Amino acid sequence: MSRGANNFYASTGVTAQKVVFRNQYQMQVAGNLYLPKGARAGERHAAIIVGHPMGAVKEQSANLYAQKLAEQGFVTLSLDLSFWGESEGQPRNAVSPDIYAEDFSAAVDFLGTQASVDRQRIGVLGICGSGSFVISAAKIDPRMKAIATVSMYDMGGANRNALNHSQTLAQRKQIITKAAAQRDVEFGGGAVAYTSGTVHALTESSHPIEREFYDFYRTPRGEYTPRGATTLTTTHPTLSSNVKFMNFYPFNDIETISPRPMLFITGDQAHSREFSQEAYRLAGQPKELVTIPGAGHVDLYDRVELIPFDKLASFFRSNLK
Repeated sequence: MSRGANNFYASTGVTAQKVVFRNQYQMQVAGNLYLPKGARAGERHAAIIVGHPMGAVKEQSANLYAQKLAEQGFVTLSLDLSFWGESEGQPRNAVSPDIYAEDFSAAVDFLGTQASVDRQRIGVLGICGSGSFVISAAKIDPRMKAIATVSMYDMGGANRNALNHSQTLAQRKQIITKAAAQRDVEFGGGAVAYTSGTVHALTESSHPIEREFYDFYRTPRGEYTPRGATTLTTTHPTLSSNVKFMNFYPFNDIETISPRPMLFITGDQAHSREFSQEAYRLAGQPKELVTIPGAGHVDLYDRVELIPFDKLASFFRSNLK
């Protein structure tokens, strides 16, 4: 894989276990629990919950991060958000920011019962859209002691305004109208429709951002079909539910997370850089913004030569004492 891409990395330095637990809505959440090899029985470790990009599954980016951090001595848990991957939730690929945030709190619940975890030392890491979900969760869950994001997307701002605030109010209203009409179709027994997500073919006119996501989600680099899936692959939320992001404001009151520390990591070439910069501007202290030279948005999903795993490890190590 080019430039160190290694999404399906399988570490020989950790032990892995599939786990399930229930969130507050009694929906079963699936995850992978990683422990450093050689961890002694009864020894309690700091733990990190890792969330996947929006529309992805834990096998896309989250497992890589979780294993790399487990190699550094943490217990880590990658999870499938509700409605995605191996977690429960109908219809599949539904958007529910509140339930996504709840899944991270439920993961804290679960980790707190594990003999290998010190429940007073639990941190969270969100990649892409999960960056906004962990912020939303941390605002109302002080058990999350340290919060980090990588290539964060504010899924609320991205849907209301598009990148660089390029979407007009009229365009936003068109999207809302289309979603409302689709609700009528589905309530009447019509087929579920899907929206956005990564294209399945490129053309000469494909936008560079489309090409960037295609190179991960639609090639052997990162393509993955969740167990039990039929024809639909990852990244496409349901059209009728995606507008729920219009009401999602993760950066409101972000300063109330302080004095718990926050780390924002983005690439200097990332089309999503504006979201990390805005979150950093609004967050309280202590906070840090790290910009990776030469890195685009998707580069930080799996290009291990660019991802600052040592920085992440030192951040969590220092703040999960």
